[in-house]
Amino acid sequence: MSHSSGPDNLIKMANQIGSFFDSFTDRELARNEVAKHLSRFWDPRMRRAIMAYDTEHKDNNALMPIVREALSTMPPPPPNN
Repeated sequence: MSHSSGPDNLIKMANQIGSFFDSFTDRELARNEVAKHLSRFWDPRMRRAIMAYDTEHKDNNALMPIVREALSTMPPPPPNN
């Protein structure tokens, strides 16, 4: 997956993942599953970009709360090589 279209596409994809897991009744499980999905299937550059967006947009953020919660539990991706 490419993130060349900027944060809008990443936000859309992250929120789609969040929408699926947000239906879980166990909030901790939902948050962990979002984090696990992002860690497993998103390229480190994509994770860096969505984490940067979340950090830079604390007040005006388009990410779902479950996605923001998941991002807050994730370690930073490995540095660029």
